[in-house]
Amino acid sequence: MNTWTRNSWRNFKIRQQPTYPNMEELEAAEKELNKFPPLVFAGEVRNLKKDLAKVCRGEAFLLQGGDCAESFSEFNADNIRDMFKVIMQMAVVLTFAGGCPVVKVGRLAGQFAKPRSSDFEEFGGVKLPSYRGDIINSNEFTQEARTPDPMRMIRAYNQSSSTMNLLRAFSRGGLADLHKVHKWNLSFVKDNSLGDRYKVLADKITETLAFMEACGITSENTPTINETTLYTSHEALLLRYEEALTRQDSLSGDWFDCSAHMLWIGDRTREVDEAHVEFLRGVQNPIGVKAGPTMSPENLLALIEKLNPENEEGRLNVIVRMGASKIESDFPKLVRAVKEAGKNVIWSIDPMHGNTIKTSNNYKTREFDEVLREVKGFFAVHKAEGTFPGGVHLEMTGQDVTECVGGAQDITETDLEARYHTHCDPRLNADQALELAFLIAESLKDARANRKNKKG
Repeated sequence: MNTWTRNSWRNFKIRQQPTYPNMEELEAAEKELNKFPPLVFAGEVRNLKKDLAKVCRGEAFLLQGGDCAESFSEFNADNIRDMFKVIMQMAVVLTFAGGCPVVKVGRLAGQFAKPRSSDFEEFGGVKLPSYRGDIINSNEFTQEARTPDPMRMIRAYNQSSSTMNLLRAFSRGGLADLHKVHKWNLSFVKDNSLGDRYKVLADKITETLAFMEACGITSENTPTINETTLYTSHEALLLRYEEALTRQDSLSGDWFDCSAHMLWIGDRTREVDEAHVEFLRGVQNPIGVKAGPTMSPENLLALIEKLNPENEEGRLNVIVRMGASKIESDFPKLVRAVKEAGKNVIWSIDPMHGNTIKTSNNYKTREFDEVLREVKGFFAVHKAEGTFPGGVHLEMTGQDVTECVGGAQDITETDLEARYHTHCDPRLNADQALELAFLIAESLKDARANRKNKKG
């Protein structure tokens, strides 16, 4: 660690970065970002690490979810509010039906940059740079729009700052009050059997709150009833942006990436001797690392040693993304290797990225049944190996989109064109996300019961 600085990553091989045409503009944007206030604070990051240590010990569950890629065009208070509501709905289902405390982390206030399989896209004989997220370029298929613009980092920061302000207001200003559990239900979710199921759970919570108040436990003397904590996270892909928002804590002297509470390294940028790992090994934030089918036990153990040399609980989250067809065959070897090495990690499941398909009408989508199958396989592996399934990582939205097929709404391929709004990857809508939460709650309750029996 003595050789680490916040810009030491620049001496390493790096992947998935844009090529900016004007270096003077780029340096000016970085200097401006360096002057901006942090989006999150060291104390908040330390609190998240303490909460994640509980997840690591099997005492809590991590719910991490939000947009595939935040956009400038869809930024408004209603969309942020609806995302907050669906995260709260899922958390209360997992807490009440799954019998487990939930650590809530949004893919929000910074999830702008996206890795791509190719540096270029071709359409109608025209070849242009790939869209890499609104923090870099625009989705519009023109040369001007696709040219990386460093000033977009400034706009992304400003949007993230506004999002953080609103999330803090929702968390502390009354919207998170458990007495409003019925009001979290979004209008299009109310009008189906899933809405009825949520209403039954909400009614039970309301009855419980009434009993607690009769016993003298109220919102006034128990703040956790009407407040919550929603942490933020994003993939630390655009390292110039991350470096500019990395600050040294005046109390401890430690370095924190103040762009988000938690950062993660993608499956395409997780080489142990390359720039992304070099950068994130030096900050004190909780770190995630995606583990796809190409991840070997040796690779994973090397990453764990590099990113968490002190074997600290709550520091490292291994986000598994194998695909429904490979989870039960490829995942166990990773679990066994980490268990045998005595390493402290959180295991969470990303059932989205390994189950992406192209439809006959050329839409990128995910089948809800395959998403569910990978989640079930994840829990089955942990049950067989005697380890704890620590969390779930989802691309989702609070909007009534039609981007993933299946679920209680029975969205078909022909339905996709109705409300396919994503700028990048398909997301679960609020109905599908809530349905998945109920299904996860059942598996989580069983996993916690097995853990108690083994301890007992």
